[in-house]
Amino acid sequence: MSRRRKQHGRDVHGILLLDKPAGLTSNETLQKVKRLFNARKAGHTGSLDRGATGLLPLCFGEATKFSSFLLEADKHYLAHCRLGRETTTGDAEGEVIREVPVPELYRERVEAVLAGFRGNIQQVPPMYSALKHKGKRLYELAYQGIEVQREAREVSMYSLELVDFDGLELLLDVHCSKGTYIRTLAEDIGKALGCGAHISRLRRTGTGPFREEEMITMEGLDGLAAQGQAALDACLLPIDMVIREMPRVEMTESVAYYLKQGQPVIIPHAPTKGLLRIYTDAREFLGVGEVLDDGRIAPRRLVSV
Repeated sequence: MSRRRKQHGRDVHGILLLDKPAGLTSNETLQKVKRLFNARKAGHTGSLDRGATGLLPLCFGEATKFSSFLLEADKHYLAHCRLGRETTTGDAEGEVIREVPVPELYRERVEAVLAGFRGNIQQVPPMYSALKHKGKRLYELAYQGIEVQREAREVSMYSLELVDFDGLELLLDVHCSKGTYIRTLAEDIGKALGCGAHISRLRRTGTGPFREEEMITMEGLDGLAAQGQAALDACLLPIDMVIREMPRVEMTESVAYYLKQGQPVIIPHAPTKGLLRIYTDAREFLGVGEVLDDGRIAPRRLVSV
């Protein structure tokens, strides 16, 4: 009879908005921060490539129950696209496979091309991605020199703005839906301009309701760790910040009792559809509920602390 492996660490609950440094994978970053906090349970909410920097929300403890809301959320990026050079991976980490002179491009020409990438567009996922093909990650196949057919997927480009252009590199401000590959976007823009391109630098500046001005760096975390666990815990955001854009409802403790048992409940004057963030009238966060067809609110994801 197998025994469950004992988990070590503290029970820590909350959200950390980390400024991921370049040179680490998202999982390597997560494990480093998890050790700093001595946390029992933690997860990240959407990978950034090793060379990318910027907003990587980390969920601790009960907050991991709500990480899917950030995985599904839209994203903001600042992307540096180097024209005239294509790489195996679509970014600066890969080997250069094609290099051509960049034609003389005027801003008007670049703007005209970018206009074709706004709105709903089709993207073919890159081979160097974590998507699976017959149980294997695409990047695992790519490292073996194997390329497989990938179907195009629709993604949404809510805004795509040209911040700067020096004749060789585009600086783009991107607001897009989940599942968008910025490397693929750069490659496709390069093809449309007739010279190819790759991402030379990428920084995520927003995820869902969170923005880069709320982030803390690894150096900042190391400084807090030197002051003790309490200093580290103080930089965690409350769990409900993940869903702070959802409508809020409150209920009495007696009604909350039934919700915690998994039963739908009636809350007077509540919204009539969609997901809701739920609190007791004492402002205790309970979790997320969903309005049923009959107007009752059913529990969908509840905290247990």
